[in-house]
Amino acid sequence: MKKIRVLIVDDSATVRQALRDLFESDPELEVMAVASDPYAAVALLRNEVPDVITLDLEMPRMDGITFLKKLMQQCPLPVVICSSLTERNSATAVAALEAGAVDVITKPRMDLGVFLEEAKAQICDVVKSAAHARVGRKRARPAPLVSTPKLSADVVIPRPVRAAPVQTTAKIVMVGASTGGTEALRTFLQALPEAAPGVVVVQHMPERFTASFAARLNTLCRVSVKEAEDGDPVLPGHVLIAPGNRHTLLRRSGTRYSVEVRDGPLVRRHRPSVDVLFRSGALCAGQNAVGVIMTGMGDDGAAGLLEMREAGAFTIAQNEATCVVFGMPHEAIKLGAVARILPLEHIASEVLRACGL
Repeated sequence: MKKIRVLIVDDSATVRQALRDLFESDPELEVMAVASDPYAAVALLRNEVPDVITLDLEMPRMDGITFLKKLMQQCPLPVVICSSLTERNSATAVAALEAGAVDVITKPRMDLGVFLEEAKAQICDVVKSAAHARVGRKRARPAPLVSTPKLSADVVIPRPVRAAPVQTTAKIVMVGASTGGTEALRTFLQALPEAAPGVVVVQHMPERFTASFAARLNTLCRVSVKEAEDGDPVLPGHVLIAPGNRHTLLRRSGTRYSVEVRDGPLVRRHRPSVDVLFRSGALCAGQNAVGVIMTGMGDDGAAGLLEMREAGAFTIAQNEATCVVFGMPHEAIKLGAVARILPLEHIASEVLRACGL
């Protein structure tokens, strides 16, 4: 099997060596080269083209955002941001995703070696996912699922043992996305009117990143968007984004919905997990819910979407042509969890139709 070739661009020699060691310990990855800044990277790119670039944001001579924009204009390649995200620069990471990066790895400022060892599987998954991403004219390739064991939503929320609630007039929309999801969500949410049903979203992204992402969406959309907090009500015209590193579940009291934000084990190697959100939707909302699964690698959300459909919810998957990575939707379709397969630009109108709007 051909290995995925990675170019590491980071001004820290320690980080470059740590990432090299990590990637080369994975049999599916190899490091093509390392570069201390974008100028060194450009010199390397004149002779060799990697499958994926990992890119720091804060570097001398040229920052990562400027390099990323130039790269996407002249030679589009899958780029994963590898940066120490803080409250100060997480907005910059949002800008990087808008500029064309396909994912983000959060590296700590301290104890880098310990972090990389603990998060090895997750980091390698992100890089492999990026290699299969559609960037510019590049066509996404089917991405095999890794064979490491994955926990199901059972570890966070028990499988439903009773019938879902009867149908009411209140509708809830639940959305799951991963690689490429930041831009897909922007397209979807910008198309929703102020009177849209309440929406709860799980987008795989790092801790402290979701607040900036939600704040950015809030400036672009007619609906109100915020990072979810424990106990937040799910209201028409409002969107709640699950916080990074915390599971988010739907809760119901009478005819009112709210969210619970909690810790818990990784589910499908993710926290927050789409499967956890969707199972809570099957349990609490049933026929009153609409489930949407969007672009992303892996299978998180597929089993949960099937549970939603079996509970009476209307379910939608983004089609392959508009996905950055057709992994999560493909797995849901294979399970029979999807009622409609649609291009990204048609999903909002179908959601509104399903909600009677």
